[in-house]
Amino acid sequence: MEDVLVRGMVGNARVYAVSTTHLTQYMNETHQLSPLAAAALGRACAGALLMAATMKEHEGVTLRFKGGGPLGQVLADAAGSTVRGFVQHPHADLPLKNGKLDVGGGVGRDGLLIVTRIPEKGAPFTGCSLLQSGEIADDLTKYLFDSEQTPSSVALGVLVAADCSIAAAGGYFVQPLPGSDDAFLTALEKNILSLPPVTELLKAGYDPEGIIRLVGKGFPVEILDSTPVSFHCSCSREGVERMLCGLPDSEFEAMLKDPKTEVTCHYCGQVYTFTPQELRALPHHSGNGKKLPEL
Repeated sequence: MEDVLVRGMVGNARVYAVSTTHLTQYMNETHQLSPLAAAALGRACAGALLMAATMKEHEGVTLRFKGGGPLGQVLADAAGSTVRGFVQHPHADLPLKNGKLDVGGGVGRDGLLIVTRIPEKGAPFTGCSLLQSGEIADDLTKYLFDSEQTPSSVALGVLVAADCSIAAAGGYFVQPLPGSDDAFLTALEKNILSLPPVTELLKAGYDPEGIIRLVGKGFPVEILDSTPVSFHCSCSREGVERMLCGLPDSEFEAMLKDPKTEVTCHYCGQVYTFTPQELRALPHHSGNGKKLPEL
């Protein structure tokens, strides 16, 4: 099954579903993730893609889960049909909880979900909510209700195989439109509660369109479009150069003493190498001590 995001209408609700098995496996290999970290990052990236699907084509969203757990910060950054992400402590792991990966314990519950929406024009908008469980999907659902007054349902899942590869990953997002009546909402909720976990649906052969049709059982279902999704990192040598030019004088001068300086992108692992001569050739840096920007 290819990685794809499908948008549809179920009665008076928008429904988005995504399969992300291959891109999650790519991140699993790139970051050499523990099974716990793979499950957390895979859920976060699927959630970011689903939220980005509600936005305009050239807009994006960043999800930061900062819960105080052993995984540290879990970050996912999506725009359109692409996503990237990282886990602060990618090798952290915990014992199984009730036979399943303890994502909630890995992320932690003592902290925030910070959501930054990046419009095509204008300044980014950031909102946050307290983490509820650290399980990613629950926390996204809570954020949408608390911070954006949007009653929604988010389901996410990552199945890690015995050999630590990703057997299935994806999720869905249900967003009733304003004015939906109680009977419709009750029936829709009943459909959602009757569904097995996302990974079981994917393993059983249901693609995102099939999942939308299950969510919409008993209602008119309209499939709007289907878009392939993939991992993509926007880092570049030029972006790293801009970051280096913003370093304080003391840090910049210290790098000049090393035979080479290496900067590694947190998202994709790309290493950018600079010699002292290349550093000296950069435009004059400000030396104002401002915070390093993202790559």
